[in-house]
Amino acid sequence: MLFTDLRLIPPILKALETEGYTQPTPIQEKAIPSILKIKDLLGCAQTGTGKTAAFAIPMLQILHMRHLNTNKRAIKALVLTPTRELAIQIQESFNAYGKNVNLKNLVIFGGVGQQPQVDALKKGVDILVATPGRLLDLMNQGYISLKEIEIFVLDEADRMLDMGFIHDVKRVVAKLPEKRQTLFFSATMPAEIQKLANTILQDPVTVEVTPVSSTAETINQSVYFVDKPDKKKLLKHLLDELNIDHALVFTRTKHGADRIAKDLAKLGIKAAAIHGDKSQNARQRALNSFKDRELRVLVATDIAARGIDIDDLQYVFNYDLPNIPETYVHRIGRTGRAGASGTAISFVDGEENEYLIDIHKLIKRVIPIVEEHPFPLSWQGMLAKKEVVRQPQKDSKGGGGNKPNKKKFHKRGPRRN
Repeated sequence: MLFTDLRLIPPILKALETEGYTQPTPIQEKAIPSILKIKDLLGCAQTGTGKTAAFAIPMLQILHMRHLNTNKRAIKALVLTPTRELAIQIQESFNAYGKNVNLKNLVIFGGVGQQPQVDALKKGVDILVATPGRLLDLMNQGYISLKEIEIFVLDEADRMLDMGFIHDVKRVVAKLPEKRQTLFFSATMPAEIQKLANTILQDPVTVEVTPVSSTAETINQSVYFVDKPDKKKLLKHLLDELNIDHALVFTRTKHGADRIAKDLAKLGIKAAAIHGDKSQNARQRALNSFKDRELRVLVATDIAARGIDIDDLQYVFNYDLPNIPETYVHRIGRTGRAGASGTAISFVDGEENEYLIDIHKLIKRVIPIVEEHPFPLSWQGMLAKKEVVRQPQKDSKGGGGNKPNKKKFHKRGPRRN
């Protein structure tokens, strides 16, 4: 199927052609026709599947056609998203796909002064992209009214839950008109998210293009067991050994991200860290430098796990394994996007082995272990391992089991791309 088969109007098709897009991804192919029919939609898709375009393209068409003969500026559509980085990327998508239609969009988020955002709101906005905190703040000050919202998008709903925004989301929803079109997207569907979806959607079309919490087949995954103090040495070794010139490195803590970036800089590797304590300007500068390949390594906490979209990113490192297995899926989803290949390398010390077991259970596969490297786990580290790594296996009822499967352990290094 091509975008020309989706009954899109010429101004949007022209913008897509300019961007070099001809064929929709599966979620775009399934979601766009339903949204154009003014249906509520529940979309379950992992990161990197193209879901921003899946809602942005039909929204632009609906609003353009509906308000073709009016110049009245009022907030007609609201996209609520959890992080600043993701909000900025969504606005960039609206700019790209909507360059030939007469609609204005604005992105608002915290961490920066509100006055420029207030000034832009006063000039009139059709589509508002916002993070929950700043949106509620400006609503409480009387700068934003949601009374004329026609389309509401809740993006990355499960991430909203993880970041503690669920009550803010409910406060926003309470201010929306009862008659509206709602588009609800989430990579996973825990019980609380499903309950929220049930309360805000009306007879939705459900679109699920990939198994929940699965990893893309195009991503080559591997694990290195290594003592915690040796992780920085192993990272430097692999960057040089594999001739990696562009890599995203994830840590669990803000302090850890700063420390790794400083350690790499001392070794002559251009690196920067982004996390919640950095100012928005500092984070955006680092992200732009990484996109422009002025930085070899970007070190990030999980605030960036779903908010970074880098073209042709080949390598993602889990310097620390996440303690929430779903986060692993979101992290490595920064590579292998839109069908491209990628490599995800995870460092695991003895105390992190239980996190690895949880990840294996979630993704229903064992990540190959690379045993031959210069910094193997010490005997103390081996003693710290509480359980053997297990291969999830189906039991008689088809569920995931926990039987050891040592045959699955084989030496295999990450492929060169």
